[in-house]
Amino acid sequence: MSAARKLGATSGQLPAVVAMHPITLRVNGTLTQVEVAPWTTLLDLLRESLGLTGAKKGCDHGQCGACTVLVDGKRINACLSLAVMKDGAEITTIEGLSAGEALHPLQEAFIEHDAFQCGYCTPGQICSAAGLIRERRAKSADDVRELMSGNLCRCGAYTNIVAAIQQVMAAERDPGSACGEAGEHGERGERGEGEGKA
Repeated sequence: MSAARKLGATSGQLPAVVAMHPITLRVNGTLTQVEVAPWTTLLDLLRESLGLTGAKKGCDHGQCGACTVLVDGKRINACLSLAVMKDGAEITTIEGLSAGEALHPLQEAFIEHDAFQCGYCTPGQICSAAGLIRERRAKSADDVRELMSGNLCRCGAYTNIVAAIQQVMAAERDPGSACGEAGEHGERGERGEGEGKA
């Protein structure tokens, strides 16, 4: 007899009673206790139960990286992680990266380098970049591109994303460096787009 029948469910139906699981998480520094169904993903918990909509549901298969968050300081795809498996974990979303009103250095660098277009992938890109920098494995632009390859940008802002990440990496290596310089990408808004148009 199948497990579904033992639970009293017919084919294609859920059992009448689902055992909810209490879990405790520290989300963006706040202790949070919730009850979740066993199949609830971390992404669905964050978005639907906690109202943290920065992490996006892009592919729901772990292929685009739009749902990237930090769990105990490591970047993961929240769409592939069951919430019950993260009981006791420290979760950081894009909403929790900044300190109060001040932007996180990666957020500032993304703005400075115009490293976003539509913005849909940006929260996942920034969370992944924060994890990447913490890992201290990237030594070059090629390393950054390889280690960020799990985060897709359909608008194609990859060059600017890599430049923004490298700026923050350089500032962390040498806090006295002129990390505010725009380099080859120029300041935001200096592209000359629309000049001379009526």
